[in-house]
This record gives sequence, structure tokens and C-alpha cells, in this order.
Amino acid sequence: MYYRFEQSVVITGRSTSLLQNYSFQLAKMALHFNLVPTDVETEDVNDYLYLLIKRQTTPSESLFKFIVYSLRYMYRLYGLEDKLIALPKLKREKKLPVILSREEVIRLIAAAGSTKHRVLFLLLYGCGLRCEEARSVKINDLDFDRRMLHVRNGKGGKQRYVPLSQILMEAIVEYLREDHRGEYLLGRAYTYKRQDADPRFSGRAGGLAIHNACKRAAIKKRVSAHTLRHTYATHLLEDGLDIVSIKELLGHSNIETTMLYLHVAQCDRYRAFSPLDTLYRTRIHFSNFPGLASQISPLQKNMFLAEYN
Repeated sequence: MYYRFEQSVVITGRSTSLLQNYSFQLAKMALHFNLVPTDVETEDVNDYLYLLIKRQTTPSESLFKFIVYSLRYMYRLYGLEDKLIALPKLKREKKLPVILSREEVIRLIAAAGSTKHRVLFLLLYGCGLRCEEARSVKINDLDFDRRMLHVRNGKGGKQRYVPLSQILMEAIVEYLREDHRGEYLLGRAYTYKRQDADPRFSGRAGGLAIHNACKRAAIKKRVSAHTLRHTYATHLLEDGLDIVSIKELLGHSNIETTMLYLHVAQCDRYRAFSPLDTLYRTRIHFSNFPGLASQISPLQKNMFLAEYN
């Protein structure tokens, strides 16, 4: 089964992380029933999903979603349409992304634990890369003359170019002068004896670096590598770049995905504000409202007049 999965993932150009996640969930299910997942009856699958829901706070938690997505992929792969139809439909939650302020980004970069971590943060925020894309950047993908980065391992096998900032290039040069080795820009700090070991830094290590930097920078928001990508897109929109250009820089297939950032960006022309910000700009003439004037104290009246008139 794993070979069939791997073959399908490679042929369709999907990420290796999908293969790992789906295989892991199906392996857990196989151990639970002591059966190959394709042989598990629909009623037993429903019992298993019910058990997962009872263990989680909501049915949208990642564990439940991953097993449903894994089963969908497997049923399609093996042509098990009846079992596919019996799977529950998952409601897609429309959550707005967490966005860092510019001051928070500055603090996060300053709080990086090493030059390597600083380069990682600058790549994620300065180029809007996904974590997997940042892991896959090679030295020969950097074009300092044209100030461009060639993103070869984009989602769905797509490639694109994104601009390199002077700040990022200087940080990369500093990092390369230190103890760097291998073809990947952010390779592992040590090498494995195994020939098939991944030479790139791990996504978990990157997440831990961000978590620790947030603690040092006193950032209370829930920040991940993807938060910096969201922040990149939002800040570009706020700086005046058009939504179509941002779509291309992010490597999105559909403009609808990029439109999400219109809901979080604070552009000057459409910047939202509270009516409380303008409520007290109105001049108050208490002589026109004797009832109101009689209900408040002279001190309150003088405070209103002094503050808003």
C-alpha cells in the first residue's frame, strides 16, 4: 500500500509531507483494527471516527481531519467509491490568519537565536516562502546580481521567482562565511551516516526557533512559519502592491486564495476604524439638552467640555 501511495504522490507532484502524514494516519488505523485500511468495513470506520471525535475538543481538530483526508485519498486511489461517499463532509472553517505588526517582525528577527535562524526568519518574511520552500532553497537558487530567488519546490511542483532584499542578501553572506556546508542554504548543522537522511533542516527545528524567538521578543500571538508568510502578503498589500502581483509572488493558483488578505490588511484608503474614534469630535452644547445637563455632575460636564469642545 505504501508503494502505491508513494507512486501516486510522485506522479501527481504532491509533497512528500502529504505522503508521510497520510501514511502515518492510515498505519495507526491499520494497527487499531489489525487490518489493511481498505478492508475495514464502513461501520467500523464510522466507529473509529466517532472515537476520534470523542477524544478531540471539536471534529475539526487536525487528527480527525487528517484521517478523513487520508481515507478519501486512499478510497479514490483504489476506486472504492461506495466507501468514499460514506465519509463525512468536513466544514471548512474560514479563519483569518494571525498577522504580526511591523514592530513585532523587527523584534522577532532581532531575537533570532543564531545567524542561521535569522536567515530563516528573513526568508519566510522577506520572500513569503512556505516552510517547505525555505527548507528546499539551494545555494544555486540565489541570484544576487538580479536580486532574485528561484523557488523551485513550490506547492504542486510550481516554480516562481521572488525578489531578494539587500538586508536578506547581507544576512546570507554573513551566514555563508560561518560554518556552512552542503548544497542547501539551510542544511542540517550535522551530517548523518545514513545515505538517505534528509540534508535539509527539519520543519520542527524551524518551528522551535520561531517559538523561542517569540518568547524572547515578548510576542504573545500564536506564531508559526506560515504566520510570517501571511504577514509578508499583508504588509505588501498595505505598502500598495496590487493583489495580482501578490498572488504571483505567493505562488497561489487562484486569486480567491490571495483575496483573503484584503480582510486583514490596513490600507490607508480602506482603513477601518471604530465610530468611537469620531464620536466625541462633535461639539456638545448642553444648553440644548437641559434634561441631559441635569443628569450629570458639574465635574462630568466640565470634563466633557474641556476634552471635546
